[in-house]
Amino acid sequence: MNYSTEEKARLLEGWKESGMSISAFVRENGLVRWTFHKWIKAARDLQQSFVEVSAQVMQPVTAAPEILIEKGGVRIHIPLGLGIGELRSVMEGLGAAL
Repeated sequence: MNYSTEEKARLLEGWKESGMSISAFVRENGLVRWTFHKWIKAARDLQQSFVEVSAQVMQPVTAAPEILIEKGGVRIHIPLGLGIGELRSVMEGLGAAL
């Protein structure tokens, strides 16, 4: 018989709460001992594969300093770290002479 994940979890929890030995529990519930052992091992492996991670509050990203040029509904953001050659190219592209 195939058992769903929920059924396996319910049976494992029932066994833990019963205080019975594995042999007695599987006999009483008509389970195969070897299969039940596989379920126990899988549940332990699953529990060990999760690590609790505490939540951390992320600080908002602050915008890098920049020059903002607005003209005719167009906004151009130029980082302050831009080199003179790059700035010249931007300005020439806008039709401004340096």
